[in-house]
Amino acid sequence: MIQALELDVPARPEYIAIVRLVVSSLASARRNLADQRVDDLKLAVSEACTNAIEAHAAADIDEPVVIRVLEADERLEVQVSDSGGGFDPDDLPRHPPVTDPERLNFERGLGIPLIRTLIDGVEFINSDKGTTVRMVFFGGPAGDTGDETSEILRAVLADEE
Repeated sequence: MIQALELDVPARPEYIAIVRLVVSSLASARRNLADQRVDDLKLAVSEACTNAIEAHAAADIDEPVVIRVLEADERLEVQVSDSGGGFDPDDLPRHPPVTDPERLNFERGLGIPLIRTLIDGVEFINSDKGTTVRMVFFGGPAGDTGDETSEILRAVLADEE
């Protein structure tokens, strides 16, 4: 895996749009991803950055949020790292299904379920230094016909099971 980009941004909401623009521009220019997948990437990165910024605010930390974009032949990986207190995503409250009227009572806490829905793979890595959200999007390099990508995707998913 080759590191393509690292951004250190202040933990403030006004920087989310810049991160979203940089990451989506890189993905569009260098990867064979459909426009909808790039939109999914932008939304997932926005949610992860928002959570990182909120973690810094809750812990009163004045350090940057770190975004790393890594590339491999078959995938793009985006990591969003904070210096907050960390959390266990399995301890988050479960939300009712979208069709349940009780879902309207939840104004917050939808970011992680949304990330899990939008991307091909996610991992939450907690340490004493904070949390890293590792998001994986499958799709070959720009110019790839996509035929190999389907075979690689099947092989990677089989390995993860």
